[in-house]
Amino acid sequence: MAKKKGLKRGPINIKNKRATFEYEFIDEYTAGIVLTGTEIKSIREGKASLVDTYCYFVNNELWVKNMHIAQYAQGSYNNHVERRERKLLLNRRELRTLQEDTKAPGLTIVPTRLFINENGLAKLDIALARGKKSYDKRQSMKDKEDKRDMARAFMK
Repeated sequence: MAKKKGLKRGPINIKNKRATFEYEFIDEYTAGIVLTGTEIKSIREGKASLVDTYCYFVNNELWVKNMHIAQYAQGSYNNHVERRERKLLLNRRELRTLQEDTKAPGLTIVPTRLFINENGLAKLDIALARGKKSYDKRQSMKDKEDKRDMARAFMK
């Protein structure tokens, strides 16, 4: 019996760490993504980034912009554009709720995590978010530092 070649990879879990620092999350959803063949292969290799991504509505459909998925190494001429706009899949009720909520001033939709579920499908966690003020960010940094100090004290 031959062994499969290749690396043993852990679960794919790509986070948008900056979003948790910049925004206060109000409501969270999990959405599917419309991808091409080489895009899902790159995501399975962990070559994606959610830095500077955001979501917006066009004709009652939710789209994600600026999500970077690196080109697949064996993709040849079938490769995809790295930063193309991708459609997100939610049910009609969730789309309607999000669209009404984003009309309020100061609210936006931010991708927080890209992962592959147990069925092998790429999913994107998105959050309805409000931007934090600078003093809220300082408090977040203080909480993070306190947590790190407690972990260090516990390890000793």
